[in-house]
Amino acid sequence: MKLRVLGCSGGIGARARTTSFLVDDDILIDAGTGVEDLSIDELTRIDHVFLTHSHLDHVLALPLLVDSVGARRGRPIVVHALPETIAALRAHVFNWVIWPDFTEIPHYDRPWMKFEPMQLGATVSIGERSIRSIPANHTVPAVGFHVWGPQGALVFSGDSWPTDEFWRVVNGIRHLRFLIIETAFSNKERDLAITAKHLYPIELGEQLKSLRKEAEVLITHLKPSDADTIAREIDAWAGRSMPRLLERGMVLEF
Repeated sequence: MKLRVLGCSGGIGARARTTSFLVDDDILIDAGTGVEDLSIDELTRIDHVFLTHSHLDHVLALPLLVDSVGARRGRPIVVHALPETIAALRAHVFNWVIWPDFTEIPHYDRPWMKFEPMQLGATVSIGERSIRSIPANHTVPAVGFHVWGPQGALVFSGDSWPTDEFWRVVNGIRHLRFLIIETAFSNKERDLAITAKHLYPIELGEQLKSLRKEAEVLITHLKPSDADTIAREIDAWAGRSMPRLLERGMVLEF
């Protein structure tokens, strides 16, 4: 399996794209602005979208993705998400005010998109690949994802403040190759990080003490306006895990 990083920034700007990962060529994990760099042919091959939560930086490209390639496809794009995330998208995005409801277009019986509710702890298998939703602790209902195939596994935390249940799940995963975990704010923004339920470098260091696996740790979601400071603080506080920053265009094989 391959995971291609389309976007991993906590905001926008030159060369900054928000969270979106392409697994092989047909599965999208989150639909941030990184999706815009795919060609029409690449967009057309996406059959499944897995969403961690409803925040704009993780769903922004979904309406445009469906609109851009729906007519070229022979089946709907399937969006897997918590019921609360689906309810938020129906109410606030696909509501015929912000954007058309593509679960009804071009016809109820032949939609370009369909929602599949995914409860916490559920697993969706696509061929030899499996994706399981795992605990997260954010300001809206949210999950992370455990992604695995015959050769290995990867975990993406999504946006999350600490939760013991996350580490219990992570430490029980066999053949874990990569852990992608967010750190959005610098230490000076500690109060904002706590309010927004994001990690900051000191707290990241504390959380990584709970990791019992030898997985490579990769950091995502740095706010671009403070990225250099956050990166220096991660180096100072991350401890034995020695994480590196996730970068747009990076490909992880597992």
